[in-house]
Amino acid sequence: MDKNILLRAYRLMMTAKAMAEIYEENRPICKYVHSTSRGHEAIQLATGLQLKPSDYISPYYRDESIMLGMGWRPYEMMLQLLAKGDDPFTGGREYYNHPNSRRENYPKIIHQSSATGMQAVPTTGIAQGFQYIEKLLSKTSETALSEDEKDSFQAIVKDKPVVVCCFGDGSITEGEVSEAFQFAALKQLPIIYLVEDNDWGISVSSDEARSMNAYEFIAGFKGIERLQVDGSDFEKSYACMENAIHYVRENRKPILVHATVPLLGHHTSGVRKEWYRPEDDLTKHAKDDPGPKLRKKLLEKGVSASELDTIEQEEKEFIAKEFQLAVEAPDPNPLSVSDFVFAENLITEEVGCRTPAHGEKVVMVDAALHAIEELMRKHPECLFYGQDVGRRIGGVFREAATLAEKFGDDRVFNTAIQEAYIIGSTIGLSALGLKAFVEVQFADYIYPGINQLVTEISKSSYLTCGKFPVSMVLRVPIGAYGGGGPYHSGSIESLLANIKGIKVAYPSNAADLKGLLKAAYYDPNPVVMLEHKGLYWSKVPGTDDAKTIEPDADYILPFGKGLSVLQATDEAIENGESMCIITYGMGVHWAKNAAQQYPGLVEVIDIRTIFPLDEALIFSTVKRHGKCLVLTEEQLRNSFAEAMACRIQQDCFYQLDAPVKTLGALNLPAVPMNTILEAAMLPTVEKVEQAIGELLAF
Repeated sequence: MDKNILLRAYRLMMTAKAMAEIYEENRPICKYVHSTSRGHEAIQLATGLQLKPSDYISPYYRDESIMLGMGWRPYEMMLQLLAKGDDPFTGGREYYNHPNSRRENYPKIIHQSSATGMQAVPTTGIAQGFQYIEKLLSKTSETALSEDEKDSFQAIVKDKPVVVCCFGDGSITEGEVSEAFQFAALKQLPIIYLVEDNDWGISVSSDEARSMNAYEFIAGFKGIERLQVDGSDFEKSYACMENAIHYVRENRKPILVHATVPLLGHHTSGVRKEWYRPEDDLTKHAKDDPGPKLRKKLLEKGVSASELDTIEQEEKEFIAKEFQLAVEAPDPNPLSVSDFVFAENLITEEVGCRTPAHGEKVVMVDAALHAIEELMRKHPECLFYGQDVGRRIGGVFREAATLAEKFGDDRVFNTAIQEAYIIGSTIGLSALGLKAFVEVQFADYIYPGINQLVTEISKSSYLTCGKFPVSMVLRVPIGAYGGGGPYHSGSIESLLANIKGIKVAYPSNAADLKGLLKAAYYDPNPVVMLEHKGLYWSKVPGTDDAKTIEPDADYILPFGKGLSVLQATDEAIENGESMCIITYGMGVHWAKNAAQQYPGLVEVIDIRTIFPLDEALIFSTVKRHGKCLVLTEEQLRNSFAEAMACRIQQDCFYQLDAPVKTLGALNLPAVPMNTILEAAMLPTVEKVEQAIGELLAF
């Protein structure tokens, strides 16, 4: 092996060693929790030194030597260690070695969280994106790409980029990791899964946590090749990673590398190794220190001990200077704390024709279908996938009918039952400039995917300082619709409203759904579109108004714009005889039908989006009437509706003539199957009529 590569690796090992030592010597200064790469340096450097700028990698929190191998300056890494304002990754918002980068001439890194193993799904999504682009370019005669589109896509994949996803061995038992493995194996994606196995998961030893190691485990995923290596031996590690990278770059197929490594440092600065590891274990691991191993090989190759000693001393002095510079760097400006929650959205005004002169009425499900078809015709970067949305049935509500026939199975396809992958993979696609519509079949089944939505998607823009906002649309059929039962009737808007960093829409009619889907597509941020199953076809009595004239293809309805869908008379308002109902989704139809018993006395506001919320419209309407009912289908206690009522009370207190009233479902754990019980639990037109009467009596 080239001696210069060995010398470079040795110098970087001494850099990593000096960094770990100076952090330990300055624990009061290095007050934020951190881990180092001590023991893992050989396999990490063997990886980082061989990647190209077009490649993507997701290092995990112990992978600082990968960063060094890719060329990152210790000073920049220390800025994150000390949570400084000039931290190039997160601006002082995240732990040490949680990098992200779009820096030119460096491998790219999407947002990295602390949640163990959760990087598997988003990173596999990058490989999914590479494969899609390569297929798209191979079928240019069928896809009619413009020259600009071809150039843009070719720039992404021209160097046959690979994706590397790094793990500690303890994360392989996570269920979401298996979802990623399954998809990579099924689709044969160009990704390397690098597992650094040091036998420990904090204080849990390998024999307590697993029945097999990652090399043995991956054998069950047909189509993923595997290698294993002594990850403390740099020469062996370099050769292994060279083989793995070449295999993926040329064959465009997945592989797992299982590297055994010692753990020489603490789990983290806050969880000390001496607390739980016996002396014989520490001694055993110390024997495999990659630094002395590489030093011995260099001595055998004729490098003098004095030259190696000089390298070690130079790195100690260099790191001392880098550390001092980082200590002296300024802290973040507190005024920046709210920056980058969302990327800038240019869709702020309603545009296009909502009610064309010769348009025909459509049901909501068809309006959504047409919106997505129009977008897919215009944008080759647009995909749609989820359970049962593919060619055979086009969605259990026919919400994707004919799309696979029109756009092909590479763009519209079924997935396995794996909500975490469906949702989280959009992160990787978004990083490459692709945009996915994905679907969870029923709101009740979103929970396995909530981790990706919360841990990864919602935080990505904020924690990358705007480098990686996640542009995706998650469609979720929601709500009760007549005997759907406890696992097909649930409401989840309060859960979603509490996730900061995502946008949530809940339209009540076809025109709004089409316009909001268009706005969601052009929004660079994550959007959840809640689509009421009972309104899809207007089969529930009293929901005919959900059918509307279909807007033109150019119609876009921005988020955060509510609408008054029923008005009270000026006379009733002036006489103090009126009230307003603030609602959304099915509640709009309950409210409009109930208001027929009180002609001219009720104004109904359809908020249309949960977040952003049109508070200006809500507050001005409440102040005009003085009496307000907040209506929801969701169980009422601790709900979004109650929170909205609280904000109304706070802002409109002096204009209120009665307490803000709320009406929702009974506080039960599930919607019963029997339709009589369902009606007893949920709001109904009759219950809304009663609530209106009680408020008007004030």
